[in-house]
Amino acid sequence: MLQVKDTFFTYNNTFTLQGISFNVKAGEHLSIIGESGSGKSTLLKLLYGEFDLNHGEIYWKGAQVLGPKFNLIVGYEFMKYVSQEFDLEPFISVAENIGNFLSNMYPDKKQLRINELLEVVELTDFSKIKVQYLSGGQKQRVALARAIAKQPEVLLLDEPFSNIDNFKKQSLRRNLFKYLKAQHISCIVATHDKNDVLPYADKMIVLHKGKMIAKNSPQQLYKQPEKALIASFFEEFNVFKLSEISHLKPNTSEIIIYANEVRITKKSVLIAKVFKSHFMGDCYLIEATFKGRSIFINHPNAIIESQDVFFSISDELIQFRTL
Repeated sequence: MLQVKDTFFTYNNTFTLQGISFNVKAGEHLSIIGESGSGKSTLLKLLYGEFDLNHGEIYWKGAQVLGPKFNLIVGYEFMKYVSQEFDLEPFISVAENIGNFLSNMYPDKKQLRINELLEVVELTDFSKIKVQYLSGGQKQRVALARAIAKQPEVLLLDEPFSNIDNFKKQSLRRNLFKYLKAQHISCIVATHDKNDVLPYADKMIVLHKGKMIAKNSPQQLYKQPEKALIASFFEEFNVFKLSEISHLKPNTSEIIIYANEVRITKKSVLIAKVFKSHFMGDCYLIEATFKGRSIFINHPNAIIESQDVFFSISDELIQFRTL
């Protein structure tokens, strides 16, 4: 188990991370989300031993993870870190980069391992191409394959699919996370993309200005977002006063409602004026004005601009989210 205990880190006399604590079991997938500058990348570097903590402790299976004050060489054999800078060797082939740290004692076994990893990252057809001729997304896939080549116990990933185009991203994501689960490799992913998180993560934490403001399963944080920042990671959302939308909860407390939870109806006490219909593929995102502010509603069809629409939010949802 990876244990992070009350960690603090300062940079230029300013707190970058404050009081971060969490555990990651062997084979577990943890996602770290937050705005740019929230401390996600810094946290990964601390876990890897690239920085020294100002306060707190990090352990893997009871052994303390220490920074450069205590280790001449940064990093640990049991852990691999894929940053946004890929650190590849440009003048040798994809296959050679992936196999660089594998033993040469059994060449056939080594080649089988390289072939397996090429399939995981979908680069079989590029195995003999020199890395210098690859796109940014292809280099990112080489870096991922090289990181898992020697079966680490922990894999740290910083925006692992940020350079990969949408044509490859979905299948690569599935392949990689399926492989890590099958191999029982603990995975910690810093990301801005909900598609890295919702289908795959066992747990997620939310960072804001260096502090952890939420920690739970993705399902629970999606269903019960306590802050607008959390909801904004998942979907377009609205913030309503309870008194605006429900006679059952007549107070001024606020509630978060996703655009896909608002229904356009034939009749309701709630009326909004359509401003714009945005095509989203599986639906239209209707931007409308309600009580002088914009709200968002998912709807199967576009709606004419300036048209008044009735909308509703189920009492069951309001009850659930205000428990």
